[in-house]
Amino acid sequence: MATKTHQITITGMTCGCCSGRVNRALRANPDVLDTMISFESEQGAVLTTDALSTEDVLAIVAATGFGVSA
Repeated sequence: MATKTHQITITGMTCGCCSGRVNRALRANPDVLDTMISFESEQGAVLTTDALSTEDVLAIVAATGFGVSA
């Protein structure tokens, strides 16, 4: 299985609960293999199968209500 790591910047998170919400939303997708989201640095790394594009990852995060870019 081929994988891809998406590096993203997330704005608007203020605490660990915020990053937890982003992690849960991402991990709900079966093509997301692992996540590492930091509210302190506003950065994240998302490991996915090749089935998900960066745009898909951005859409999942944006649906949680935070700003996101690649």
